[in-house]
Amino acid sequence: MTIVQTSTALYTIASKEIGRFLRIWTQTLLPSVITMVMYLIIFGTFIGNRIHVVEHIDYIQFIIPGLIMMSVITNAYTNVVSSFYLGKFTRHIEELLVSPTPNYVILIGYTIGGVLRGLVVGILISIISLLFTKISLYNIPLTILFILLTSILFSLAGFLNSLFAKSFDDISLIPTFILTPLSYLGGVFYSIDLLPKFWQVVSRCNPILYMVNGFRYGFLGTSDVSVMAGLYILISCIAILFITNLILLRRGFGIKT
Repeated sequence: MTIVQTSTALYTIASKEIGRFLRIWTQTLLPSVITMVMYLIIFGTFIGNRIHVVEHIDYIQFIIPGLIMMSVITNAYTNVVSSFYLGKFTRHIEELLVSPTPNYVILIGYTIGGVLRGLVVGILISIISLLFTKISLYNIPLTILFILLTSILFSLAGFLNSLFAKSFDDISLIPTFILTPLSYLGGVFYSIDLLPKFWQVVSRCNPILYMVNGFRYGFLGTSDVSVMAGLYILISCIAILFITNLILLRRGFGIKT
């Protein structure tokens, strides 16, 4: 394929994915926003009035970066895994695979859709957060970098899940039993410095902890773990997942029967 044809294919796939989640925004965007508003009311307002501050920061301000990141992770992952698996289920993905479109274009196109859905939800929650407290950004480039890399990572993870999925139940197992628990235990609602030493060590094995804290550092200038370690983890995992997805896609894993 020529550069123009490749660009056209990428634009077509990405625009289809973006149009899909915007068209059904009441299912893709609204539920996450409502859920995060409930978290802000319950944890930020009701419980926050009792906790007051964490690391010299108002509790509601402390949890906002974590809530944004949690919603970005969930939406980026869900968008790709549900969309690509649906393509497998209806078998229209086969039309794309038999076309001259390179595999990396297919992967990047679906990833763009997941990334943008995650970012749109993150922006909406950030705007709504202004109704509860003021938001200040300590390091804007770092904030953007962490949220962008995180959405890319979990979009790629969603694509990998969709390749392995054999039923609609399979696309909900990872978000329900792995992503959600890791997100809640990733320092969204608390600082790991408040935990006993043993659980601090256990928490540091959770990769989402580094993403949440890196994003929080961009917002507030405070982090429980190394920000550079978080960047290394993100970049390494993105590279591994991208290569793995390309290899499996080239082999037709989970697609060819």
